[in-house]
Amino acid sequence: QVRLEESGGGLVSTGGSLRLSCTVSGRAFMSLAMGWFRQGPVKEREFVAAISWSSSSTWYAESLKERFTISRDNAKNTLYLQMNSLKPEDTAVYYCAAESGTAVGLRRGVPDYWGRGTQVTVSS
Repeated sequence: QVRLEESGGGLVSTGGSLRLSCTVSGRAFMSLAMGWFRQGPVKEREFVAAISWSSSSTWYAESLKERFTISRDNAKNTLYLQMNSLKPEDTAVYYCAAESGTAVGLRRGVPDYWGRGTQVTVSS
């Protein structure tokens, strides 16, 4: 059973930064494409970013690519999301997600595995 555990969420002021982490267990991390999604208050879950197993390819929501950076450390079985210049509209629960092999499902919003999420709150 694949387990995804997010950390790093919290309360930050507008303009601040946070780095989210997602630790994966139960499956060879290098066999997984990884991604982040978020769901804000009264909003549907939306795609944030995805990364291939080798980090050779990354994909972003167009509106976020200037401020957010996805990365991974295969030696540590860990996925990251660096978020800069945060805005109140970035307030959401952020979910780590994984897909066996390619990132096709991730980019379509239907990964194989989900984490439980971590809350990010940006105060104005």
